[in-house]
Amino acid sequence: MNLTIAGLARLSVCDWPGQLVATVFLQGCPWRCRYCHNPALMAFGAAGVVQWHEVWAHLLSRRGLLDAVVFSGGEPTAQDGLAAAADRVRELGYQVGLHTGGAYPKRLASLLPRLDWVGLDIKGLPAEYPAITGVVTAGDWAWASLRSVLAAGVACEVRTTVDPRFHTAAGLAGLIDILQAEGVSQLVLQEVRLPSGTSAGPSAAQLLDELGTLPAGVSRRAG
Repeated sequence: MNLTIAGLARLSVCDWPGQLVATVFLQGCPWRCRYCHNPALMAFGAAGVVQWHEVWAHLLSRRGLLDAVVFSGGEPTAQDGLAAAADRVRELGYQVGLHTGGAYPKRLASLLPRLDWVGLDIKGLPAEYPAITGVVTAGDWAWASLRSVLAAGVACEVRTTVDPRFHTAAGLAGLIDILQAEGVSQLVLQEVRLPSGTSAGPSAAQLLDELGTLPAGVSRRAG
């Protein structure tokens, strides 16, 4: 299997809400998000630390015990072998989930028929993406991916990491309105985890508190 695998979580109860999953972390991401919690997975060309046969053996041994497999990263859609891996996982009877930032909308669109669930990061409005990701066109790609997922009707949780260096309460309120107008029915606002000692003005929790009561379909998650 043509995958560079950076890690395997043999059991997770949080990577796909409501499911018991194994999570496969794939190496490489084209973005450099300022708050990334997996920076070691950014670099392309890094050697994998887990082989596919190890993943396969684990999945064979856990049939009937696990519900699904989630591919995460890094940005898993960057890897050419992802579609074949998803097909193999489905052959074992597992559901397939994906964590993505939407960096490759065409690749994501081709994968959607193989997916049962998508956890999609929407980092902000398109104009906010360059400061967050370091890539000028990142917002266009992410929002194109969002619309593709919604059009396909695949179950989806949209997540926005709230970072006071890039977001304001007013901006978040506007983002919620736009996402719901696009058709997002499940949005999670999660507090950023900043390095100890980082000064960023008001905390993410304070920004979320300013929003008051959140609309139906929107929840918050501590960092």
